[in-house]
Amino acid sequence: MATRATIGSIRRRVEENIGREIILRTHSGRKKYYTKSGIVVATYPSIFVVNIDCGTNSERHVSYTYSDLLTSTVEITIEDTNQGLLA
Repeated sequence: MATRATIGSIRRRVEENIGREIILRTHSGRKKYYTKSGIVVATYPSIFVVNIDCGTNSERHVSYTYSDLLTSTVEITIEDTNQGLLA
């Protein structure tokens, strides 16, 4: 079971990577995964926001919860080091 300390440590790791480019892999059910690249823009007490580049001059803000990272619904890899955020 997730505790406040666990969610808090995940939040701190996300906060350390604000402004860095990441690779975001999201699980959308039935063995479907979507991979996108983006930048961590902001963190809040319950969510964090990622700015995803959608192509020619368009961007999209997407928010995820820290429990999405905890349950592996969302996986983040830091693009500079190719290391997972929770690794």
